[in-house]
Amino acid sequence: MSETPAQLWRDLVATAPAHPFVTSYDASGGRVELSPATLDNWVSKTANMMVDGFGTQPDDRVAVALPLHWQSIVWLLSSWSVGAVAVPVDGDAFPDGAQIAVADADRLGAALDSGAEEVVGASLHPLGLPLRDLPPMVLDYTTEARGHGDHFSPYVLDSGAPAYASGRAWTGAELVAAARERAERWALTGEDRVGIVIGPATPLSVLGDDASVLLAAVVAGTALVLLEGGPEDATDLRSRLKMEGATAVLDLADSGVAADGGFRALG
Repeated sequence: MSETPAQLWRDLVATAPAHPFVTSYDASGGRVELSPATLDNWVSKTANMMVDGFGTQPDDRVAVALPLHWQSIVWLLSSWSVGAVAVPVDGDAFPDGAQIAVADADRLGAALDSGAEEVVGASLHPLGLPLRDLPPMVLDYTTEARGHGDHFSPYVLDSGAPAYASGRAWTGAELVAAARERAERWALTGEDRVGIVIGPATPLSVLGDDASVLLAAVVAGTALVLLEGGPEDATDLRSRLKMEGATAVLDLADSGVAADGGFRALG
């Protein structure tokens, strides 16, 4: 049976648990770094919350209305761990029939109107603090997840089953194949640190319809550095990337940070 995204993640956690995986900066410059082991603690808690708290089953749909952020990465990995279909949401375009909708504060109203069985609000605070104002019928992500177990064993999943719905339905096997192709094309290794420069509220669609920007890093054990900025911030962004030891840059905000920075430009 072919590999699944959940298997790729388990392999990374097993082989490089303490290596940095996601370093995230917010707009104010706040920084948080998570290793595979630390991120997996959140993945496990979230997966346990989905199964034990929400009754999530394989093939259930999880609408993820979050920008590119360490918490949205957790939701994708958790969905794949339980065999659910992750559906990235751009704007307020929630899919019909989702069992779970997770949204940032600005989209909770649309999430409630979507008809999802469970609506979860995420503060996106760098350290995972809860939302300040929680509407009725909405669960706070970090508050709920913290009450669940730290370990989760991914189900034995059918790699031919749908795992991601972006543009079309993608099977787990297709996601893995796309990830391996991108990792090879970008020549990624475990020694790389890839800076991803994004604008405000950049949607998950920037990971590609096949989520291969994320999964290529999982395949190769490549660390990701998420930064927010634009052309006016190029000097500061370049300095921060050098401090982080970035070797390559995916500039999704057209900031120009890769110019004369000594980084490989990815695209």
